[in-house]
Amino acid sequence: MIAEEALSEEKPAIEKSVSDSETEPKETMEEVGEVKEKPSKEERKEKEEDIVEERIYTVPLQRAWIVPRSKRGAKAVRVLRDFIRRHMKADMDSIKISNEVNEKIWARGIKKPPRKIRVRATKDSEGIITVHLAEGN
Repeated sequence: MIAEEALSEEKPAIEKSVSDSETEPKETMEEVGEVKEKPSKEERKEKEEDIVEERIYTVPLQRAWIVPRSKRGAKAVRVLRDFIRRHMKADMDSIKISNEVNEKIWARGIKKPPRKIRVRATKDSEGIITVHLAEGN
């Protein structure tokens, strides 16, 4: 009986400590500063309006096939960068390849990149060139 009374006395203490922790203020993500807001539609339109030049290219990637098999995927990305640099007259540092183009090149692995790829290259007012897949791919 004494053991039962001791157990019954401990239960409220445990429940009380749980309820105390629930009432304590918790830090929100905003207070910590880790929340990143998505750009609004207006901001995206402003970014689209900054496009100075837009071109569609079919980039031949045959030169990527004359290196060893285990280096073809990386070589294909370098060939694409070099092609865009020559045709859009830009520095290598100002070329950004989108994730969709990268995934298209690497889709079949490192050993078998595509022989050619159709891309849309856009240059903004700051001279940064972004490479996207062309429509319909």
